[in-house]
Amino acid sequence: MPELTRRRALGAAAALAVGAGAQTLAAPAASANPNGPAASRRSMAGHHHGGPEAFDEVFQGRRIEGRPVTGGGHHHGAGYAVFVDGAELHVMSNADGSWISVVSHYSPVPTPRDAARAAVVELQGAPLVPFAAN
Repeated sequence: MPELTRRRALGAAAALAVGAGAQTLAAPAASANPNGPAASRRSMAGHHHGGPEAFDEVFQGRRIEGRPVTGGGHHHGAGYAVFVDGAELHVMSNADGSWISVVSHYSPVPTPRDAARAAVVELQGAPLVPFAAN
């Protein structure tokens, strides 16, 4: 039997940690909706393969806009840009169809419009400072 070396011990520990991490990540996703993952996907009705619809409205005295964009840039929002009073609100679409923003990062919502509204509520009248991507 080969001698247990530090390298083998660390390799085994890393493999166990990766396995435990994958199981931990999968467990919340499966239990996020008591009716199962399919119900979670159905609950995100605003997300469809054609992408979210454009919007332009005033919410709590702030102008919020959202529209599809083309080209490069730092968009993780699947080619979609959201603006609050003309300043870009960095949004990102999640794998389950929900959306988050830099302002309300830990509160996923069904649509980019809802992400913009949540940001306005969270900002409490403060101006949106542009997000400097890496």
